[in-house]
Amino acid sequence: MTPRVRIVLADDHALVLEGLRSLLDAQPDMQVVGAATDGAQVMDLLRAQRPDLVVLDLEMGTMSGLACLARIRSEKLPVRILVLSAYGDGNSMRAALDGGADGYALKTDPPRNTVDAIRQVHRGQLVFPIAAKRWLLGTSQASDPRQLTEREKSVLALLAEGTTNAEIARRLRVSENTVKFHLQNLYMKLSVGNRTEAVAVYLRERVPRR
Repeated sequence: MTPRVRIVLADDHALVLEGLRSLLDAQPDMQVVGAATDGAQVMDLLRAQRPDLVVLDLEMGTMSGLACLARIRSEKLPVRILVLSAYGDGNSMRAALDGGADGYALKTDPPRNTVDAIRQVHRGQLVFPIAAKRWLLGTSQASDPRQLTEREKSVLALLAEGTTNAEIARRLRVSENTVKFHLQNLYMKLSVGNRTEAVAVYLRERVPRR
């Protein structure tokens, strides 16, 4: 039998915690091993329980979700992080991804979406809301390298040098998840499916770097 995903929940609303616990404990492949209402409790639970994944709210008591996220990553705790927030704007999602979150889901989405997001993040996939993705991309969907943002141009240029995601993240001083996010945006804007095709567009168009 496949071991269940061990999960810690973090939210400063008791009703949200109770609802999430009931939802996830009803899943055959999930087990809630702890719940916290502030960042300090989250850190204690992570050290004691060593869960596979934490579902983290951005707004919490004395230590915000972003501060908690930064602490988790600075201590290099081996846990995947799904941010579950009421904020669906691109700025909040960028902050979470830059902080090292593995995924971002919205409280306003159906419960099934949260369950699916947890499974995807546990498998190592980068997850974020379609609505927030559209907000970040804007209205342009044309396959035109000149419509890339300055950061996307920088990522594409480094990609053409043959650098890995980790190296791009180090050189741009962002998280690897942020690099993955930019790559997904690049692929969509350029109408390509992978790194090789994106580099081919770069070499053909010579997209200028900032």
